[in-house]
Amino acid sequence: MLLRRVLVGLAALVVLALVAVAVVGVSFVRRPFPQVDGEVAIAGLGAKVSVVRDASGVPHLFGDSILDLAKAQGYVHAQDRFFEMDLRRRTASGTLATLVGSPGVDSDKVIRTMGWRKIAEQELPTLKPLTRQVLQAYADGVNAYLKPRSTNQVAVEYAVLSARVPVGAIPEWTPVDSLVWIKAMAWDLRSNYRDELARARMSGRLTRAQILQVYPTAPLQTRPPILSGEEWSVGSAPGLTRRAAATDPDADAKTWAALTQRTAQQGYDAVGAALSAVPELVGRGEGVGSNSWVVTGAHSATGKPILANDPHLKTSQPGIWVQNSLTCRALSADCPLNVSGFSFAGMPGVIIGHNATIAWGLSNLGPDVTDFYLERVREDTYEVDGIAQPLTQRTEVIEVAGGDPVTITARSTRHGPLLSDVIPALADAGAQAPVADTEDPAERFEVSLAWTGLTPSRTADSLLDVNLARNFPEFRTALTSFAAPGQNFVYADTSGNIGYQATGSVPIRRSAIAKAPAGYWPAPGWDTAYDWQGFVPYQDLPWTLNPQDGVIVAANQAVSASSTPYLTADWDPGYRSTRIAELIAKGGALSAADMAELQLDSDNPLARALVPQLLQVPLASDPFTAQAQDLLRGWDFSTPAEEPAPESAAAAYFNAVWNQFVKLTFDDELPTGMRADGGARWRAAAAALLENPKSPWWDNKQTITVVETREEILRLALVEARLELTRKLGKDPDDWRWGALHTMTLQHPVLGGETSLGPLRWFVNSGPYAVSGGPAIVNATSWDAAAGFGVTAAPSMRMVVDLADLNASTWINLSGASGHPSHPHYADQTGDWVAGRQRPWAFTEAAVRAGDSLSELTLVPASATP
Repeated sequence: MLLRRVLVGLAALVVLALVAVAVVGVSFVRRPFPQVDGEVAIAGLGAKVSVVRDASGVPHLFGDSILDLAKAQGYVHAQDRFFEMDLRRRTASGTLATLVGSPGVDSDKVIRTMGWRKIAEQELPTLKPLTRQVLQAYADGVNAYLKPRSTNQVAVEYAVLSARVPVGAIPEWTPVDSLVWIKAMAWDLRSNYRDELARARMSGRLTRAQILQVYPTAPLQTRPPILSGEEWSVGSAPGLTRRAAATDPDADAKTWAALTQRTAQQGYDAVGAALSAVPELVGRGEGVGSNSWVVTGAHSATGKPILANDPHLKTSQPGIWVQNSLTCRALSADCPLNVSGFSFAGMPGVIIGHNATIAWGLSNLGPDVTDFYLERVREDTYEVDGIAQPLTQRTEVIEVAGGDPVTITARSTRHGPLLSDVIPALADAGAQAPVADTEDPAERFEVSLAWTGLTPSRTADSLLDVNLARNFPEFRTALTSFAAPGQNFVYADTSGNIGYQATGSVPIRRSAIAKAPAGYWPAPGWDTAYDWQGFVPYQDLPWTLNPQDGVIVAANQAVSASSTPYLTADWDPGYRSTRIAELIAKGGALSAADMAELQLDSDNPLARALVPQLLQVPLASDPFTAQAQDLLRGWDFSTPAEEPAPESAAAAYFNAVWNQFVKLTFDDELPTGMRADGGARWRAAAAALLENPKSPWWDNKQTITVVETREEILRLALVEARLELTRKLGKDPDDWRWGALHTMTLQHPVLGGETSLGPLRWFVNSGPYAVSGGPAIVNATSWDAAAGFGVTAAPSMRMVVDLADLNASTWINLSGASGHPSHPHYADQTGDWVAGRQRPWAFTEAAVRAGDSLSELTLVPASATP
């Protein structure tokens, strides 16, 4: 009896202890949650600012001056998303190691070598006075939130990190912190550097003809560009002249031999490793792009334009975007702002959205804004037209939380930073190997990077000016300074106009190699003929206003059929843009709801080319595989996650077949460590290869005694996919579902990875969610064939703007308004996003206040005296 009483007593104590821990834990986690009602005094405010949060937790700010609104926006962004802001600025500044310790050192080495923050510091004094004032007001608002709070009161992530490394005081926010975020965004969204580097690596193993087969040119007759030839005129931009084979074949052959030799390959490998060390902030590579389109009133049910946009970026928790509105109670010279849309935490204003008269959406233009240069280096010099020039060198000291500082020497040529020696373990091989056409053992190849983002620009001016534009001429003028990342801007206004403007700082090149477009391969850095010759003038970038057909679709495809001005050779194949245009043409008078439904289209264009070939594969002797093959008969090529069940089962099998097809056809030929991701470009390459049964790509180089044919590769893909899905989903193909394979988990960038404990991942991550769609599909939920079927990039938000009634517009974010784990608005929009629903987007103050579940925080000027 005594023992029983003791055990009961101990059990009660354990229960009480667990309850106490739970209470303390909940209190600890909720500690950083923002105050959303009452009053807060902020020094420097000119007048009260109302922060009205709607049922989704989205803040709508109402004030009397643009600087008060900027300060309030900084305060609110810090309330909801400061850890995300801090992580971004430290990553982009090359000080990540001060937050996460030694795991951040390699990233810091690469970014400090490139000098992103130094460029941002140079940009600040060149900006317009109003832009600088807004950036400072925003920073003041952030700091007003941070000043009275400890790190644990700001975000729970600091407390978790402090268990592993010392987390010091949070540095104040500065205008440069906002500008350096633009650099990071431009870095992730720069265009063909991955393709240029991949082609360079392939050149050591494949013929030029083979490489070109997996970089096909989109047929513009069947997949049209953004603009037709009649919709814009070419200005004065210089054309491309090729110095290569047309003038001196022997010199071109010698250059090609130098660029493809073993020591050069080692340099490319080292650069690839260095660039991979930089964390993805908005995503890069396959799947990163956007859908954007706009129609005139002739195509809409309202008689006014409708504009739709869904940028495809890396999935994360929290999501990349912040929804907010910035509204002047009375428009005036001191308060000209009346804008609503999607912002970046860390940046003032709105990036994508609308004001009272215009709306705009963005998609990645993808111009070729980077070039790799192979440099001949000897000690502290490099060769320029046969003459040794000194390398530019500077010392950088990287502070490491919980460790000793790391000192590096950043070196640059006239083209840009040398990246092939940043990560020493991989740089050693290249440093020890002499250049092939010299007898000097001290001379070696290194690789430098030229990137437009390393030239100071005034993109921040454009971001603010677009918020203030009232018509298309003002809109175009606002974009004059938009340098990086190059973007397609689609436009609509309440007067019924629609338009388009290409933006970005695009290099002019005069020389090319091996009969390829300029910038297609790395260039010989020792020859000034391959240097950039300036930049395409803004007035010569493509644009249009009110095209005859009343439709503009910009989904990363080619801008036009013209090669002047030269923008890039690496356009998206145009599957998504073509499908969008087809659906608009069939849609009749479209409503905003119709546009939102179009964003969910899951038709797989590759399946239309590949399935007929797969159904011709004879499987009479293999009834097990034939049972799965039958799923493809009558399939409508849609890719739903769950329902309709027959379509979802067919989608699961087709994607598994495609995954095997990629491995069997491409991976065996690629250099060590490189695998095909199976995205849009590989799909276009496969569609072309299906028409070329004699291509060397069909033979599997790993089967030395067998030469595979196209038919054999297709059969093997069917067989292996059947076996894979049987293991993963069961024996009966009718029970397979695409959503069982294709899931999306929103992962915290620091605490959500596989190295974190399971309970911690559960706390900070969201998902998995079964989703429809895939690469090169309008509902662009991309996956990487080298890694599995999990979503790697997706529509980071969706919006539809109704220019007939801005209050009738709709929007949805991938995650939620809050960046605080376990907050009610941390992931509350994800369910609607997965289901394809959008939420009402109130714009006017009356419409906002008419909503449900409102809270209101009033920011008031702090008293001048204590």
